[in-house]
Amino acid sequence: MNTPIVAFYQEKRQLTQDKIKRFNRIINRLSFARLALILGGGVVLFKVVQSESVWLTLISSFLILIVFMWLVAKQSKLTKDKEEAEDDLTIVENELNCQAGTTSIYSDGAEFINDKHGYTSDLDVFGINSIYHRINRAATIDGRSMLARWLSVAATDKEIADRQQAVKELEEDPSWGLNFLARLVFALKEQSNFKDTLVSYLNKPYADFGNSLLRFYTKVAPYILSINIALSFFYGTPFSNIALLLFIFNILLTMAYAGKVSQIAAGIGRMGNLLERFGKVYESVERRGWQADLLKDGLLSKGQKEGEKTISQSIRELGSLINKLDYRLNILVATFLNGIFLWDFRQVFAILDWRKTHHYEMAKLFDELACLEALVSFAFIRINDPSWNYPRIIPTDAHILQAEGLRHPLIPTVSSVPNDYSLDGHRLALITGSNMAGKSTFLRTVGANMVLALSGAPVCALHLELSVMHIITYMRIRDSLNESTSTFKAELDRLDMILKVVNTQKNTFFLVDEMLRGTNSVDKYLGSKAVIEKLIKDRGVGMVATHDLQLAKLEDTNPGYLKNYHFDIQVIEGEMVFDYKLKEGACKIFNASMLLKKIGIDISL
Repeated sequence: MNTPIVAFYQEKRQLTQDKIKRFNRIINRLSFARLALILGGGVVLFKVVQSESVWLTLISSFLILIVFMWLVAKQSKLTKDKEEAEDDLTIVENELNCQAGTTSIYSDGAEFINDKHGYTSDLDVFGINSIYHRINRAATIDGRSMLARWLSVAATDKEIADRQQAVKELEEDPSWGLNFLARLVFALKEQSNFKDTLVSYLNKPYADFGNSLLRFYTKVAPYILSINIALSFFYGTPFSNIALLLFIFNILLTMAYAGKVSQIAAGIGRMGNLLERFGKVYESVERRGWQADLLKDGLLSKGQKEGEKTISQSIRELGSLINKLDYRLNILVATFLNGIFLWDFRQVFAILDWRKTHHYEMAKLFDELACLEALVSFAFIRINDPSWNYPRIIPTDAHILQAEGLRHPLIPTVSSVPNDYSLDGHRLALITGSNMAGKSTFLRTVGANMVLALSGAPVCALHLELSVMHIITYMRIRDSLNESTSTFKAELDRLDMILKVVNTQKNTFFLVDEMLRGTNSVDKYLGSKAVIEKLIKDRGVGMVATHDLQLAKLEDTNPGYLKNYHFDIQVIEGEMVFDYKLKEGACKIFNASMLLKKIGIDISL
């Protein structure tokens, strides 16, 4: 556990809790003030009415209404501020829970599990207690998908460098990161894909709505109506009748277009409030000056020129227009607003104009937000654990892998054992060793850190240097009842895939753990030996872990290509002690007989 960051989170939590309590106190006072105003205002109006003064009654009513509306607006704003503070609290408590080892509120990526992928299932990339589950801080569907793609496909050396530069900048400001995550908490509760919904709506043709004459009338109608109402005070009935007729005409006109207005409103649903929330997210991005190319060169930096709207203002403007269009759902309000202002037409025309100006950039904007969510996820790796470090990516076609203090990212630091490894002097590492000594864990340690490194994230190591490689694994081989596939057949299919990839994709790095477990010991040895020789013939690069010590003899016939490593045990006072340290050479000590003896079976008999 990182004590300094825990103290930082605890301080944030206390400040936020105090803020929420303060908001609650003020909101309660405003509620009592509204009640007092209703009761007191009622008494005042009763007295004023008795005075039979029309003007005094009107003025008193107006003042009471104004004060009441101010109290409502004030309470509404404070309620929103309180909700934001509650989102802040949700995020900081989640980080504290993650530090304590409990479950995160973010997705574990189970929807991305794919047993046929080259490595994600074997290396615990997705699912409960996975790499994705540990690092994910993406709330939107697009953000989660972006992070999953980055962990599923190695980036280029340029992409990795750009991501690392951005992550380092984000890492320096954990307060901004917490605020960014808090503003997106609402997206965790929504199951819809915002980008798809919005882009689909913005690309739908609504060009046949109205014409230039209707647009013109919509603009001037309130003024014509107001003039006639004003003239009716001076010239009486004729103008009041004209005003009434105009009011009725406006209502009938909006009713005639009600179907098309409903189509336009239905296309966006009730996304007004969500867009206003996204506007706040984009505003937090715009307000911060960025240095990293990946952060400063996107659409979120647009609009900083004088007289030009920012992205956040544009998004919130659309949200406001959609919310205003939703007023039509209240028939009394809609009648009043449409009769005077042709309200539906005004909002529809404004939305259509907004679409013409901004529809082309919305998909890219949400993609940038998804990218930022993935980058923030990477940044919180080092914010929460500074012992992780940024790998050095070597731009070369050669296979390079040098690691110092390499640990498994899912094993707590206090119980993990660091190991060093270098690919220098060989291309294939054959790792033998005792049961439970750490062979499989080491392969997963190497693979998991390579996945992180090649996605642009920090790694769980003191130092890691590698080139961009295509990872493929053979570890957890399972049968499939649905496909009528036995374990042995599944193993053969996986080996066939590895051999084909190694033969056709020269930058491949394979991790193979205990081949051909589904067959007898003789075929297992002969088959494993043949596979390794085929890998050597195809100039394959990677690691193979095995219990079969006979395979270690392949080092003699392939000097400089295959190198033996092992994990062993120490027997101290009759007890087995595992140090989980990688050592050079073939294993000489095995523990099966000792383990069997502990359950009453002596294989020496």
